This record gives sequence, C-alpha cells and structure tokens, in this order.
Amino acid sequence: MPGIDWVEAVSENLCPGHLPESLLRLRARGVTVVPHGVSLGLGGAERPDENRLAELAARAEALGSPLVTEHIAFVRAGGGLTASPLLEAGHLLPVPRSRDALDVLCENVRIAQDALPVPLAVENIAALISWPHEEMTEGQFLYELVERTGVRLLIDVANLHTNHVNRGEDPARALDELPVEAIAYVHVAGGFERDGVWHDSHAHPVPDAVLAILGDLASRVDPPGVLLERDEDFPAAHALERELTSIRTAVAKARATATVLPLPPNPITAAATDATTTATDLSEADAAASETPGTSAASDVSGTSGVSDAARQRVGLAQAALLSALVAGTPVPEGFDRARLAVQSRALLAKRADIVAKVAPELPEILGAAYRPAFVAYAHARPMTGGYRRDALGFAEHMLLDHAPGDPRTRRLLTQWWLDRSGAKPPSGRRLARLVRAARLRAPARFAGPSRTRPVTRSVPGRG
Repeated sequence: MPGIDWVEAVSENLCPGHLPESLLRLRARGVTVVPHGVSLGLGGAERPDENRLAELAARAEALGSPLVTEHIAFVRAGGGLTASPLLEAGHLLPVPRSRDALDVLCENVRIAQDALPVPLAVENIAALISWPHEEMTEGQFLYELVERTGVRLLIDVANLHTNHVNRGEDPARALDELPVEAIAYVHVAGGFERDGVWHDSHAHPVPDAVLAILGDLASRVDPPGVLLERDEDFPAAHALERELTSIRTAVAKARATATVLPLPPNPITAAATDATTTATDLSEADAAASETPGTSAASDVSGTSGVSDAARQRVGLAQAALLSALVAGTPVPEGFDRARLAVQSRALLAKRADIVAKVAPELPEILGAAYRPAFVAYAHARPMTGGYRRDALGFAEHMLLDHAPGDPRTRRLLTQWWLDRSGAKPPSGRRLARLVRAARLRAPARFAGPSRTRPVTRSVPGRG
C-alpha cells in the first residue's frame, strides 16, 4: 500500500530475537516501526517495573525505533503498597486527575525516560468511567505533565470523542488547554455506540465525529503524523485505503483553511516525506526508533524531586478500591456512578474472555459454544492476577476440577492441553514423546483434572 512511512506494533506482542517476518519486510523497505506499550501502567501508584521497562527498551532497540509510546493509565492495583491482593485489570483504566496522581505520574514518567534508550510519548486514553471530585480537566492535567517532565504526547482524537460521549467532556476545550507543541503524533480509530456508551473498538470504521476532531486539531497545529489504529476485523485493501484517504483529506482541509502552528522536528518523521496514516498492530500477533538518547527531561524542566510514600499510598488505595469493585465484586467506592461501573465491569469480562481465546485458541475449539459462558462464570469469581496466559491455565484447571466436561473426548482434550502447557517447558517434539501423548489421548478418560494439593505431581489420563 503506497504512502505508508511508519507503523506501530503492540510492544508486548513482540519478541526482540524473533521479530515477525512482516515487520522485517517493512523495516527492509525503510518503514519505521514504533513499539506501542500497553502494560507498563505509568499512572499506577507503584514505580514502573524495571523488567517491563527493560523489555520495552529491548524492543525499541531491536526495531531501531526513534521513540516508544505508552499510556496515561493504570492497569493493576493492590499489592504491598496497599496490603491487599494484587489485581490486574487487563485494560487501560483512567487515573484520577488529582494533585497526588499527577505527582505520581510525573515521577513514573521520569523513571521511564531514564530507563529508555529513545524518547517517550504518552497517550491519553478512552474511558467509560469518571473519578469523583477531580481537580483538573484533561487538558490541564496533560499540560502540567508536559511542563514538569518534558514528555511528548500521543494525542488520540478517537479517545477525545469517547470521553465526550461517555463523560461529557468537550474535545475542543481539551485541545484549547493541552500543549499542542508537544505532540509526537496522533491516533485515529473507530468504535461503536451501544445504550449511550461509546466503545473504542479499533475494529470499526472511523466515524465523522472523530474526523471532525482530527480536523480541529490539524487547524491548530501541523501534526507530525496521523496513525489509524485497526487491531482486528480488517476490511479489504480498497476499503482500508479509502479510510486512510478520508483521514488525509480531513488533515489537508484543515491545513488549507487555517494558520497552524508548526511543530519542531520530530524523530518519527525524520525519514518520511509527509504526515501519513497507517494501520496498527502489523506484528501478526494477538491482543498490538534511534536518533536522540531518551534521557529524562527532569533536569531542565520544572518539577518535584520526588513523591512521598504517603501520596503513592493514597493513590494506590483509591485505585485498588476501584479495580476491586470492577473485577472482584467489592462495594462501589463512594462518588462513582454504579451503573457506569457495571458497564465497565461487563466490558472487562468480555475483553478478558476474548483475549484468552486469542492467547489460547484451543480452549474455544475444545469447549465450543460452552467456552464463553463458562469463562465468564469463572472470571466473575476469580479476578486476574497474573496475565492472560496464566488466566487461560487457571480457567482450564477450574473446568477440570470443578466443572469437568461430561463428554469424554472434550475432557481428554482439555486435560492434555493443560498438561502440555502447565509444565516448566513446552512438550517435546520427539517421536517417542508424540506417540506417548497420542496414546494418552486414546486411553479411557479417568483424569478429573490437576491436583488441588499436589500441583507438581499430576495424574495422566490412562494412569492410576
């Protein structure tokens, strides 16, 4: 497809030593690839995890990327800081726009800047819920973040539209208040509305309302690049090209009718001839460069020298209470909209079921139509604590221990799937091992599932 100068790939879907052939072909053609992280949780109360930062840095270096991007969000809460169970959201959740949360976010961003080999840009997220008693608007929050850290912004105009529908926030006001000169690039995406709630799906065409916000932004500043996020349900090539053309047209019309603020040179477009659009997550994986050292800007911008443990704990307790209400059924914290939290909770369950089905596609194949209702029932009572792959194993264990399928063949297949994936290493590909596994599958099913009390010593179908 002509006119594609750069793409974005979800960082967590990539292994630096085994990049997908699609990305290698793109890089050989001179196409820049930007790793887009989704699990760092810069808005969380804890300091960024060193291992996650190292993994993000390794992906940037493997791709030769000029920058990396992440989100202004929290994705987990609880743990030692709050003396409560650690919970995973499996989704990007909004941080409260409070002074405490801003202080924590600024310090976390500076920690990430110091650990990364290239500059960092952070993205505003879409949200279904609002925090009560917020102290700043989104534009004010982003302005102070940039002022105190020097971080670049990845502005998602589709998320501004989502927050307009779901939280009543004015996109034009957000654009008025945010520092447009700090924009690294722009996201555009599609979604759908159901029962008055906008869902940012990344699987539907970009609506006119989002293109209008893009035009408003482009009338204020010349964006270095505009990227179409499309994670699944890709249309035919001609339909995708038509959508890219509509995005380019919206930007061109805005440029022609307004005097825009030129931005300083941006590393993402150093090799590009103009601001282009493309589709995200071209890594052929589930769920979706280096000119300037990514040193922290904290030394030459204003900001605090550190965040007190008390501030982190206050933010942590608030986030843990919200996440626990969403995924563990605890009482809704005071001031939140109960109906909207119920919508968010159902959305988290649906996303969790969908991603486990992608991470472990054999599970819906083995269980058929029973997979989804069985997984939702499982997830209602068991919050995610260790990521989607561990979630898939936990679900299989739950089915074998508590809800063993009545069909012998289904039970055998589910048992073998669990045995193959719950050990310390993948199943052997040697001929003898394959014959043993085949014999187990043909044997009568006398295995009810993994042992509750002896997780290391496991029974096998066909054995006593």
